[in-house]
Amino acid sequence: MGLRVVIVQHGDKERLPGDPGLTALGREQATLVAERLRPIDAPIGVWTSPMRRARETAKPIVQALGVPLATDARLRERMNWSGPDAETIEAFLEDWRAATTDRSHEPRSGDSSHAAAARFLAVLDELATAHDEGTAIVVAHGGVTTDALRDLLGDEELRSRHPTVVEDGVPSGALTTLTAIEGGWQVDAIAVTSHLDAASGHH
Repeated sequence: MGLRVVIVQHGDKERLPGDPGLTALGREQATLVAERLRPIDAPIGVWTSPMRRARETAKPIVQALGVPLATDARLRERMNWSGPDAETIEAFLEDWRAATTDRSHEPRSGDSSHAAAARFLAVLDELATAHDEGTAIVVAHGGVTTDALRDLLGDEELRSRHPTVVEDGVPSGALTTLTAIEGGWQVDAIAVTSHLDAASGHH
């Protein structure tokens, strides 16, 4: 069996432009993720997006597993709203929807869905080349994770396995698990949230 990768969706973030951190709920979700991952076999490291919400989610995971932390800009979100001086939130969301619908659409504030998936999967491919076993933890974002899943599965299979993820994204703190196989990746689980049942206000 090849490398296993657990993709962690960052916790609930502050509703602010730029590079917001986690809310109290988001920090609680990050702690629950760390507890869920603590018993995993042969963790080799944590790789995170440079965005603050991802780094803050990664911190308790690194502490729980006692593994090294690396940052890779290719794990950043597909698009990021920098604030009203750059564009209104309405314009940003319209551009986001356009990039979701048309995977070659190049938004003002980020990458096309195809380009985001390519850079994200390049990181995973490099990890699989460097490590033929063990578990790598990747802390990232819902848009780019979904872009990668669309590449790996195609929209029809992705929607059949997880009907809401293309339009609604990956829930905060959710776990998606992949295994490296000959010539690509096997998608084992998509956006699992059962470990978060203890989080405040989670029903």
